[in-house]
Amino acid sequence: MTTQDIVQKLWNLCDVLRDDGINYSDYVTELVLLLFIKMEHENTESGLLQNHKLPPYARWPELRDKSGLNLLRHYRETLLKLSTSDDKLIAAIYADAQTSLKEPRHLEQLVKSLDSIDWFSARQDGLGDLYEGLLEKNASETKSGAGQYFTPRPLIDAIVKVIRPQPGETVQDPAAGTAGFLIAADRYIKDQTNDLYDLPERQIKFQRNQAFLGMELVPGTRRLALMNCLLHGMEGDDEGVVHVGNTLGSAGSALPKSHIILSNPPFGTAKGGGGPTRDDLTFATGNKQLAFLQHIVRHLRDGGRAAVVLPDNVLFEGGVGAEIRRDLMDKCRLHTLLRLPTGIFYAQGVKTNVLFFEKVSQAATGSTQEVWVYDMRANAPKFGKRTPLTDAHFTDFIAAYGDDPNGKAARSDLGVQGRLRRFSRNWIAKERGDSLDIAWLKDDSAEDSADLPEPAVLAREAVEELNGALAELEAILTVLGEETGL
Repeated sequence: MTTQDIVQKLWNLCDVLRDDGINYSDYVTELVLLLFIKMEHENTESGLLQNHKLPPYARWPELRDKSGLNLLRHYRETLLKLSTSDDKLIAAIYADAQTSLKEPRHLEQLVKSLDSIDWFSARQDGLGDLYEGLLEKNASETKSGAGQYFTPRPLIDAIVKVIRPQPGETVQDPAAGTAGFLIAADRYIKDQTNDLYDLPERQIKFQRNQAFLGMELVPGTRRLALMNCLLHGMEGDDEGVVHVGNTLGSAGSALPKSHIILSNPPFGTAKGGGGPTRDDLTFATGNKQLAFLQHIVRHLRDGGRAAVVLPDNVLFEGGVGAEIRRDLMDKCRLHTLLRLPTGIFYAQGVKTNVLFFEKVSQAATGSTQEVWVYDMRANAPKFGKRTPLTDAHFTDFIAAYGDDPNGKAARSDLGVQGRLRRFSRNWIAKERGDSLDIAWLKDDSAEDSADLPEPAVLAREAVEELNGALAELEAILTVLGEETGL
């Protein structure tokens, strides 16, 4: 069986869980609580792990050899015990974990189905890749809603290839999701170092325990991330690679400065008092992406590099949005902007970009002299299930970016008919009013009304922009000591 075959078989088990009243949004979490126990067993049996991370009562044979109500009771007790484990990482993975299964026969069927899979084939491809395949399958099913936080793997891999993380560098993702960026960076370094075996022991330990750090607000998503990291051989500190917390609150201000930051911050505008509560951000804003962008600039080391996925409104929003872009171009050398195709995220109407920049210093001014824009959006295929995004779609961009991770390789402006163009900082200020929403290619596909976003998507984008404007006005009035009344 290929990894893809196994992923499909695992996904088909959802039918079993649906009979027990479990919906798509809970499915992957329910399955991975069992799957992690099974994968630990397989890794130990194959010799990939010297020491089993789970205590004897929580090992696979204990589940496999039981049946009926006895199995269900033992499983419930196991989850409870693991959630209070002395091992902080295991306790974090199983924090508040409880099964939603009510029928013993359904649990028994799941255990038997997992036990019957050709795990030798799975081990050959890597259990981490299998797990990622399951997360990707979950994200592709719109009923699950998981695509909201799932960044397409080809996009992640393309970003990591041009950023080129190196052994000894620290990599951070302040909106980690299921840890896709961190795992891709780890995989890139392992590919360059013979799976770390070319490194001295001290550096191997650094790579496994200190090199990568993420923060995730949603505990359930963080659970998926911790399992994902462990199955890829990334242990992190006592709390794991991904910590739980709000990056836009005090937990985020405590994050260390890093050599590299890679992230796809959550889309939208904070509502109901859910905005940033930090006092170390220069500009007050209710726009989460603009707040995350400030965090990333602040938490990059001098000389560090970043790549961040941001929606179009961050590029053209006026007021505080323009101030934050100017601040970014002062403190950092914003060298490359990649305009991504539409339709590659869960919300089909969301138009996104990747900003690549190098931190100069927190006190610097005039750091950006020119910005290169690569337009991958105009006349792009309509991506979806029939036309999935693949690594091949990024080949030309990677070649145009060049072999310098800070975008300093020689590049050629391809003119009005090409996808890569250079714009001076002076032109951006004078001609665009510091808007980075720069396009020049005639997009024939945009003329097809069938490719336009659904009215509900357009309305939602408008509401988010209006909410963002209101939040900024409230912040200004608060500074002036006025009652807002908004």
